Amino acid sequence: MNQHHIDGVQKVAGQGIPLVLIHGHGVDHRILLALDEVLAATGIFQRIYVDLPGMGQTAGLKGAGGLPEIADWLEALIRRQCGQRPFAMVGNSLGSLLAQEMGDRFGEQVAGIAMLAPLVFPLHAQRTVPPREILHSDPSLLAGLPLQDADHYEKMSVLQTVENWQRFSIHVLPGIRSVNLRSMVKLSKRYFLDELPVERAGTLDCPVLMLCGQQDHVTGFADPRKLAARYPSAEITVVPSAGHNVHLDQPDIVAGEMTRWSRAVLAYSGK
Repeated sequence: MNQHHIDGVQKVAGQGIPLVLIHGHGVDHRILLALDEVLAATGIFQRIYVDLPGMGQTAGLKGAGGLPEIADWLEALIRRQCGQRPFAMVGNSLGSLLAQEMGDRFGEQVAGIAMLAPLVFPLHAQRTVPPREILHSDPSLLAGLPLQDADHYEKMSVLQTVENWQRFSIHVLPGIRSVNLRSMVKLSKRYFLDELPVERAGTLDCPVLMLCGQQDHVTGFADPRKLAARYPSAEITVVPSAGHNVHLDQPDIVAGEMTRWSRAVLAYSGK
């Protein structure tokens, strides 16, 4: 079943528990397609890839277009796609903050949340992040790239290798290039939620996995611990030699963790 570009849904694949995949700020669903083979192999999920408003193939929101509005838009999309069925989520960076928000809105309907490079605090000043660090630099690789591509890659890469660049160029660059800059300005003006999930009471019992890159200078690896009280079954894994694109930097480690989490979601759903 392939539903293209319907109300933000870019790709639907597989059968099983609906799994909504929510990308981060300034990219699109292709950053999470890097996980598709691993998720498909579990045979557990119907994978629903979303482009958030103003990113990828989804038009920007009319009016305010900030984080509260994007959260409402996502809630409506999930209600259309999943109805009353239990569903799980994979959130990347900003997508993980939205997944936390959806967890609070949908409660017991949520069968699991996996977060890659979890964002806990939208405001950069509130985040605890390590200094920028490049573990392996490759000046000749960068020198051979178009200037703008090299710039985007250099800003995010921790391990500069040909293989790593190829993953970045397939999964990250297309989203960066297709972003609606006017929508990004709107989002930056309202980059908050009225109450952040980390500030709320209440718990979600479903399997929660948080995968953080040890060299992630964007969202760091310390803040997710502040969320742990809300998710009694949370597993927080700090992945060595990985930056903000943790699943592109260490695909094998992430594949193993995501497979384990998928099985936990299946067991939790009692299917």
